[in-house]
Amino acid sequence: MTHLQLKILALILFSTSLIGQVKNIGLPEIKNYKKTDYKGGTQNWNIDQDENGNIYFANNNGLFQFDGSTWRKYTLPNAPDTRAIKIDTNGTIFIGGYSEFGYYKPNQQGKLLYTSLSKKVSKKKVIDFIWKIHIYKDEVIFQSFANIYIYKNNQLKILEAPSRFQFSFQVKNHLYLQDVSTGLVEYKNGKLTPLPGTTFFNSSEIWGMFSLPDNQLLIATLNKGLFVYNQGKITTWNTDANAFIKKNSSLGGVTIKDKFIVLNSVLNGIIICDSNGKIIQHINRKKGLQNNTVLTSFIDHKNNLWLGLDDGIAFINENSPITYFGYNYDLSTVYASIVFNGNLYVATNQGVFFSKWHLPFREESFSLLEKTTGQAWNIQVIDGQLICGNNNGAMLINNDQSIKVLDTKGYFGFKKIPNKPNFIIGANYNGFAIFEKTSKGLEYRNQITGFEKPSSAFDIDDSYLWLKKDDVIYQMTLSDDLKKFDLIKTYPNISKMTKGIGSIQTINNTVYFQTNNVFYKYSQDQDLFYKDNRMSLLFKDLPKIYATTQDALGNIWYLFNESLGVLAKQNASQYKNIVTPFSNLTGNLVNNYLSVNAIDPQNIFIGQTNGLAHYNSKLPNNSSSKPIAFIRSISFPGDTLVYGNGKTTYTKTKVPYTSNRVNFTFSSPSYEHIDNIEFSYQLEGFDDKWSNWSPITIKEYTNLREGHYTMNLKARNSYGIQSDVKQVNFTISPPWYRHFIAYFCYILLIIAITYFIRNRIQRKIRKNKYYETVELRRQYLEKETQIQKAQFDLEKEIERLKNDNLQTKILSKDKELVINTLQVVKKNKVLNGIIHKLKEINIESLDDSTKFQFNKLNKSIVREVNTDKSWKDLEKHIKNVHFDFLKRLKEKHPTISPRELDLSTYLLMNMSTKEIAEIMNISNGGVEVARYRLRKKFELHKKEDLTGYLMSI
Repeated sequence: MTHLQLKILALILFSTSLIGQVKNIGLPEIKNYKKTDYKGGTQNWNIDQDENGNIYFANNNGLFQFDGSTWRKYTLPNAPDTRAIKIDTNGTIFIGGYSEFGYYKPNQQGKLLYTSLSKKVSKKKVIDFIWKIHIYKDEVIFQSFANIYIYKNNQLKILEAPSRFQFSFQVKNHLYLQDVSTGLVEYKNGKLTPLPGTTFFNSSEIWGMFSLPDNQLLIATLNKGLFVYNQGKITTWNTDANAFIKKNSSLGGVTIKDKFIVLNSVLNGIIICDSNGKIIQHINRKKGLQNNTVLTSFIDHKNNLWLGLDDGIAFINENSPITYFGYNYDLSTVYASIVFNGNLYVATNQGVFFSKWHLPFREESFSLLEKTTGQAWNIQVIDGQLICGNNNGAMLINNDQSIKVLDTKGYFGFKKIPNKPNFIIGANYNGFAIFEKTSKGLEYRNQITGFEKPSSAFDIDDSYLWLKKDDVIYQMTLSDDLKKFDLIKTYPNISKMTKGIGSIQTINNTVYFQTNNVFYKYSQDQDLFYKDNRMSLLFKDLPKIYATTQDALGNIWYLFNESLGVLAKQNASQYKNIVTPFSNLTGNLVNNYLSVNAIDPQNIFIGQTNGLAHYNSKLPNNSSSKPIAFIRSISFPGDTLVYGNGKTTYTKTKVPYTSNRVNFTFSSPSYEHIDNIEFSYQLEGFDDKWSNWSPITIKEYTNLREGHYTMNLKARNSYGIQSDVKQVNFTISPPWYRHFIAYFCYILLIIAITYFIRNRIQRKIRKNKYYETVELRRQYLEKETQIQKAQFDLEKEIERLKNDNLQTKILSKDKELVINTLQVVKKNKVLNGIIHKLKEINIESLDDSTKFQFNKLNKSIVREVNTDKSWKDLEKHIKNVHFDFLKRLKEKHPTISPRELDLSTYLLMNMSTKEIAEIMNISNGGVEVARYRLRKKFELHKKEDLTGYLMSI
């Protein structure tokens, strides 16, 4: 095939693939769902999708709904085996199974409730299986083998088959049915109209009908192949697709944008062909399906393909510009790839594999080149020669795939030496080696001495060989004879201001040094690295990159965070940053070996740990559209509200306080790379900020306080694109004791209590004032009484003092009286003595005058003694003054004698023993005896004072 023919074929492929975006190179992403995933039956007979993106499957164990996060099962009453499903624009899900058909519709809580229409059919009629459902104009058609049931305006009409229906098909605005005796009939205006010439199919089962250009119909039969019907004429569709169906049997299919047809088979998966019957893609069990029998196929809103299998479900991402050559093509980890002389060569960890390279690309596995088994680090074309860097040596691969080993040391890669066209330098496990072009071909020349470290990646310019190793830049100068390094210089940093080294790369034939997205060149004259503003500006707003490489088209590819991006060259000075299509390669790229092989814009190969990825940069990446986030349900004890069924309206929900444990479920019906869908949420009124991105689709909040809340949710797909924020508002009702009515009652109660307390306080104030007045009056009276009492006491005290004073005076007078009395007694004694002495005088011897005077004197003395009453006055006075004392003493001691009373009185008057003896006319000893007897009568102890005791009475 000439180069011009290749270009024409590439242009044809490019133009058709742009229309339908079905690639014929590699395999799209395939995800299988086993029955253990959706917990249902094995067979899936029909598939549909609602306006919200949810996918529904008619399974032999019920109806299954998948929202991208959760599978839900709905079972028909008395008929778990379902066969057909169709969803209208209002979200009503019409479903049919064995002897049962009807529809599911969401109620006010969003839960799907089933309404049976088969109950409108007479029990005498056997319904059997409902195989197909069509929404035709304003009618819903349920098709069984015996009848079609027409549902319109809540009324059900039955139209019987002319003989027996097989299946029915809706092609654009036409509804066709196969009758086993009449052939194909068209339903319109409530009647069945036969299509001429279609009795040809009476002996076969028609499983699919598709539209072809020029109003032709493509008819797929179970065992006889594919036929074209055009105005009553039936012809065999002699195409590759027909050959496939004849061999593997057809189970119908579906069209993709009226440009491509998906044909299901019994034995060998599916094929996708164009309107000319050319097979574009073949997917079977060997290429990733879990089952080769495909019962139904469906194109979703994003033009991705769903397959209902005889055992399970499959999703095929047809809406991606990237396909894969992986284990299905016998490839493992890919380090490099190249197209050379009509073959695609791939260097892997198992060796070098190759496959024929032609357009359109044929489904051929890759073959291993002999003698290359082992780690192949690189494969490249230099000056028209295919060289492989292998663990087993440097290998030259000829056109007939024969291998010439140039050197047995392990090699990483090769580069031409500037200004020395006949020499190539290779990086090996022991440093570097030189290869020379000779008349015999490329030959190993010598190992370069002076540097013996393994070097996996290097760059070379006119003056130096540059190598980054161990976070150091090596600058090495080759000798003229290419046998040694004359100079080896190291740079730990690119500059004093810039720490660390990111990567070394050659872009546009210039060696650049990069760190932190800033690019530098080396100035040999000044021996320093200086910033290149133009290159640095290209990477200014990109995330931190780790490696870059330039492909053959001038595009600059870069690695960041185990992800891949490209600055696609638009013209000589402009680049467009593209990241989105490569998000699915994240984590699968080979560390330190960025492998990009750009053959042309439609054929770019990227090495991965699990094979080779093919990228067509001219295909639109529709899967990068903004995803949709759904708050799928909100649950709390006692109720569950489901959103996303039918026409979703997020109404404000009231949750009782006793059910303030709220559970949310999330979904995003973005089925491409579904495992990479992530969610972030924020509950306004509870969360201060958005949560971290997470694939978890459930969030529960407990013990929420009463108030208004808004649940915000956003989703992010595998391309990093975020959805719009979805919101659900709800209110937690307060407990009865914090309800508005309760607060109103509280206010009334507070007012009543305040009023009551105010009155009580006022009454208490009045009462307190009264009591205070009474108390003041009492205190006044008490004070007055105290004053009076004090005055009285004072007067008493004065009186007492007066009495004491008087008593003191009396005692003093008594004392004086006693003294005077004693003196009188003494005087009387003296006078009595004088009288006795006078008697002894003999008066007879005296003269008369003297005798007279003597007698007169004697009489005067006698008269003085006889007339003195001092003693009697003293006794009387003592008894009068001490009457009370004597009375108390007599009461206390009734046995006391008068004589002892006198002694007690004398003792009270503090008279001495001598004075008492004189008054009582006894001796001093007699006084002491009397005192002793008195103490004994008073029963006093020895230490007690008798006078003190008497004074206390």
